[in-house]
Amino acid sequence: MAMQSSQILYNKTRGNVVAARVVRADTFWRRLRGLMGRTRLDFPTGTALVITPCKQVHTFFMCFAIDVLFVDADFHVVQVLPQLRPNRVSPHVKSARRVIELPPGTIAASGITRRDMLAVIEAQSL
Repeated sequence: MAMQSSQILYNKTRGNVVAARVVRADTFWRRLRGLMGRTRLDFPTGTALVITPCKQVHTFFMCFAIDVLFVDADFHVVQVLPQLRPNRVSPHVKSARRVIELPPGTIAASGITRRDMLAVIEAQSL
């Protein structure tokens, strides 16, 4: 997956940075691979995996929990799943257009809730 280190995940509602790096999974193979088969979350701390398009995820073949955000076309948070454990399937979120996977504890630390407005922005635009 190509790291796009110049982009960050920003919570416009709360005015805070959720993730200092954004990795995109926006092709068939990148979406299929996601985080499967990893024994740990080996992205650098503060990284978000943005899967587009996506309405549902699973944690089969993963050995760690993840925080999951479902966002609509405008990046409004429509569903929050903190600490989704391995070997689980998330709900199918009809209104979601993409999913953001984060290290466990990120949702709580960032204070993200439903209806928050997120954005992927260039780091220097802050």
